[in-house]
Amino acid sequence: MFSFTDTDRIIEMAWEDRTPFEAIFLQFGLTENEVIEFMRVHSKASSFRMWRKRMKGRTTKHSALRGKEISRFKCSRQRNISMNKISKR
Repeated sequence: MFSFTDTDRIIEMAWEDRTPFEAIFLQFGLTENEVIEFMRVHSKASSFRMWRKRMKGRTTKHSALRGKEISRFKCSRQRNISMNKISKR
C-alpha cells in the first residue's frame, strides 16, 4: 500500500513527540487507530510496546490537547529532515 519511503516516514512521524496524529492523517490519510495498527504490523513486538507506552497520554500527539503556544509540528530546534540520512564529515 505505501512505498518504503512513505512507510519509513510514517514510522518516523509516529515516534516524534511533537508530530500529532492529525499531521499523519493529513499527509497519509491514516487515523490514530490506523497508525496504531500500522505500527503494530511494521514494528517488532517489543518496539511496538515501547512506542505505545511512550505515546499513551502524550498530549502533544493530539492537536486538540496541545497548549495554544504549540503551533508547529516540529520543534524549532529540529533540523530539516532530508532524504539523505548519511552524515557527511
